Amino acid sequence: MATKGPVSQFIKHHYRHFNASALVRAAEDYEKHLASGGKMFVTLAGAMSTAELGLSLAEMIRQDKIHSISCTGANLEEDVFNLVAHEHYRMIPNYRDLTPQDEQDLLDKHLNRVTDTCIPEEEAMRRLEKALIEEWTAADKKGEKYFPHEMLYRILRSGKLKQYYQIDPKDSWLLAAAEKNLPMVVPGWEDSTTANMFAGHCLKGTIKNPHTVRSGIEYMMEFSKYYREVTTNHSLGFFQIGGGIAGDFPICVVPMLYQDMGMTDVALWGYFCQISDSTTSYGSYSGAVPNEKITWGKLGIETPKHVIESDATIVAPLIFAHILGW
Repeated sequence: MATKGPVSQFIKHHYRHFNASALVRAAEDYEKHLASGGKMFVTLAGAMSTAELGLSLAEMIRQDKIHSISCTGANLEEDVFNLVAHEHYRMIPNYRDLTPQDEQDLLDKHLNRVTDTCIPEEEAMRRLEKALIEEWTAADKKGEKYFPHEMLYRILRSGKLKQYYQIDPKDSWLLAAAEKNLPMVVPGWEDSTTANMFAGHCLKGTIKNPHTVRSGIEYMMEFSKYYREVTTNHSLGFFQIGGGIAGDFPICVVPMLYQDMGMTDVALWGYFCQISDSTTSYGSYSGAVPNEKITWGKLGIETPKHVIESDATIVAPLIFAHILGW
């Protein structure tokens, strides 16, 4: 095995206890899973794309350390927003001190805030919308249907947005995924900015068929086929960043196949890790410990299980760096 780089060496030397050691164990078991021939499925919740997780995630995809992804509609589009409008983003380090009037002033300037980062509407959202409208209307006229990620893959591969790139393309995780034609699931895409745009164009009659963009049910149907194909010869791991639908939706493919389809030879997930700051209380599914998933037929007794109760924007890049040997 090649010698690990300085970041990995720092982690190994200093991260010895508590959440720090949980990070190391999760990374090492991730590596073991891949080394044994396993594949890895990664889920992205929160605002990971606006946090620029692509700086490490894209390389994980290129080096075949990630084999499929589930993400929210927001993470899908926000990686492209950052790709085409990064120079127009505005940072608000003192965001905790903003008054309601300060927030209104940002709105008046068409700056949509995500914690300390403001996404520029015109340069990011409307620039992508123009390319999407072309893709949506062309598919609509031909009677074709595509998943949300497929629409963006087509746009990125076409080079339509290349003139607007404002970051190094190697730092866009969606561009890396498009180049690999990485299998994806985008549950609840309807809860996203570009989905709101799509609904608006359907209401205006620009798009005649709302089913031009395929639905979450179809995603589950396609994902179940993918899961069966992959787990025929490989163990598939589940690396969950944050909580919510990005993780909740795809992990249910196993009990769906077993309980609802009556298939008795369905493999359980072969590895599990969740990075989350959600507490285990009041029925919080995002805060549910891995053992609870045994009772739902998702994980097995022997499945390597990890929970890192920390900030995913800090933890995920460190784990990826360790796996990449940085």
